[in-house]
Amino acid sequence: MTSGPFSLEGSNALVTGASRGIGAAIAGALAAAGADVACHGNSRAPDETCQRIERLGRRSVALRGDMSDPATPAALVDVAVRELGSVDLLINNAGTIRRAPSADTTDQDWDLVVGVNLSSVFRMCRAAGRHMLARGRGKIVNVASLLSFQGGLTVPAYAASKGGVAQLTKALANEWAGKGINVNGIAPGYIGTDNTSQLQQDATRSRQILERIPAGRWGEPEDLGGAAVFLCSRASDFVHGHILVVDGGWLGR
Repeated sequence: MTSGPFSLEGSNALVTGASRGIGAAIAGALAAAGADVACHGNSRAPDETCQRIERLGRRSVALRGDMSDPATPAALVDVAVRELGSVDLLINNAGTIRRAPSADTTDQDWDLVVGVNLSSVFRMCRAAGRHMLARGRGKIVNVASLLSFQGGLTVPAYAASKGGVAQLTKALANEWAGKGINVNGIAPGYIGTDNTSQLQQDATRSRQILERIPAGRWGEPEDLGGAAVFLCSRASDFVHGHILVVDGGWLGR
């Protein structure tokens, strides 16, 4: 049993994009803090993540769904509520990226990235938010990005979508803070995941990135766990509409 202001004992969480990377790490951190966790996967089943959670002595539910489908978010929330009894904590982590110069970016890639990274986040917040509003409490954490603040290179749809995630987080916080719901975000820096594999494999670009990170290393998915637990716990009860940057010092450089 865990206790104290950072305990998530008795809480039920839903984490999207939890089959690997940041989502899997956050799901594990929430479970270690005491939460039961519904884990969503898109192209890959989150079975390994669920097994790790169950080894921690917590309940877990594996969910599947295409986040580009407008019907998926409400369905995920419905199943999580049915299986766990409630959704007290929502982590919107699922995302995708397409890299190309802006002049070569297709409508198809633009629509896919914005649909998965921003529209599905709104729909997840709306579906879970209705459930939380009815109960008078809840915590929502949206995974933003450094590109919520910066423009990036050759990722126009990703930058636009993550800028939108940050603004959506603030908009929802303005509406729901007085109704028992905290809506905040985490902005990861350069983390070693599938989404950054091209950058990691580019020796020149990887070196340039490392030279700007005061911590002197790429982040690991596990570096996001503590931030997620904080924003889901009682310790953050007076934190609303905040985007917590976890970047090894990148933005301060």
